[in-house]
Amino acid sequence: MSAIEMPGRLPVWQRLFFAIPVFGWLARDAANAKAEDLYYTVGAVLSMWGCSAMVFGLPGLYIPALMMVPVMFLVLILISRG
Repeated sequence: MSAIEMPGRLPVWQRLFFAIPVFGWLARDAANAKAEDLYYTVGAVLSMWGCSAMVFGLPGLYIPALMMVPVMFLVLILISRG
Protein backbone atom coordinates (compact mmCIF):
# COMPACT_ATOMS: atom_id res chain seq x y z
CA MET A 1 0.00 0.00 0.00
CA SER A 2 1.37 3.41 -0.91
CA ALA A 3 0.43 6.93 -0.06
CA ILE A 4 0.33 7.98 -3.70
CA GLU A 5 -2.06 6.48 -6.21
CA MET A 6 -0.61 6.26 -9.68
CA PRO A 7 -3.01 7.04 -12.55
CA GLY A 8 -3.93 4.18 -14.84
CA ARG A 9 -2.52 3.88 -18.32
CA LEU A 10 -4.53 5.55 -21.10
CA PRO A 11 -6.23 3.43 -23.78
CA VAL A 12 -4.35 2.93 -27.06
CA TRP A 13 -6.66 5.17 -29.13
CA GLN A 14 -6.23 8.01 -26.64
CA ARG A 15 -2.44 7.68 -26.58
CA LEU A 16 -2.37 7.72 -30.40
CA PHE A 17 -4.66 10.75 -30.59
CA PHE A 18 -2.62 12.66 -28.00
CA ALA A 19 0.55 11.88 -30.00
CA ILE A 20 -0.62 13.99 -32.98
CA PRO A 21 1.63 17.08 -32.86
CA VAL A 22 -0.67 20.12 -32.64
CA PHE A 23 -4.22 18.80 -32.24
CA GLY A 24 -3.21 16.06 -29.80
CA TRP A 25 -1.45 18.55 -27.55
CA LEU A 26 -4.52 20.77 -27.51
CA ALA A 27 -6.77 17.76 -26.85
CA ARG A 28 -4.57 16.59 -23.96
CA ASP A 29 -4.66 20.07 -22.45
CA ALA A 30 -8.44 20.20 -22.86
CA ALA A 31 -8.90 16.72 -21.34
CA ASN A 32 -6.81 17.55 -18.28
CA ALA A 33 -7.90 21.16 -18.10
CA LYS A 34 -8.29 23.56 -15.27
CA ALA A 35 -10.69 26.46 -15.73
CA GLU A 36 -8.13 28.87 -17.20
CA ASP A 37 -6.68 26.25 -19.59
CA LEU A 38 -9.96 26.14 -21.49
CA TYR A 39 -9.55 29.80 -22.48
CA TYR A 40 -6.04 29.15 -23.78
CA THR A 41 -7.25 26.15 -25.80
CA VAL A 42 -10.10 28.14 -27.36
CA GLY A 43 -7.70 30.99 -28.12
CA ALA A 44 -5.23 28.61 -29.76
CA VAL A 45 -7.92 27.00 -31.94
CA LEU A 46 -9.24 30.40 -33.03
CA SER A 47 -5.69 31.56 -33.77
CA MET A 48 -5.05 28.49 -35.93
CA TRP A 49 -8.31 29.13 -37.77
CA GLY A 50 -7.33 32.77 -38.32
CA CYS A 51 -3.88 31.75 -39.57
CA SER A 52 -5.42 29.30 -42.02
CA ALA A 53 -7.69 32.08 -43.31
CA MET A 54 -4.67 34.37 -43.75
CA VAL A 55 -2.58 31.72 -45.52
CA PHE A 56 -5.24 30.03 -47.68
CA GLY A 57 -7.80 32.82 -48.02
CA LEU A 58 -11.53 32.08 -48.06
CA PRO A 59 -11.14 28.28 -48.32
CA GLY A 60 -9.11 28.42 -45.11
CA LEU A 61 -12.06 30.15 -43.48
CA TYR A 62 -14.88 28.03 -44.91
CA ILE A 63 -13.45 24.50 -44.90
CA PRO A 64 -12.92 24.26 -41.10
CA ALA A 65 -16.45 25.56 -40.58
CA LEU A 66 -17.82 22.95 -43.00
CA MET A 67 -15.85 20.23 -41.22
CA MET A 68 -17.54 21.19 -37.94
CA VAL A 69 -21.04 20.47 -39.31
CA PRO A 70 -20.90 16.68 -38.73
CA VAL A 71 -19.33 17.28 -35.31
CA MET A 72 -22.18 19.58 -34.32
CA PHE A 73 -24.74 17.03 -35.58
CA LEU A 74 -23.08 14.42 -33.38
CA VAL A 75 -23.12 16.78 -30.39
CA LEU A 76 -26.81 17.52 -30.92
CA ILE A 77 -27.63 13.82 -31.19
CA LEU A 78 -25.68 13.05 -28.01
CA ILE A 79 -27.42 15.89 -26.16
CA SER A 80 -30.86 14.74 -27.29
CA ARG A 81 -30.17 11.15 -26.15
CA GLY A 82 -29.55 12.40 -22.61
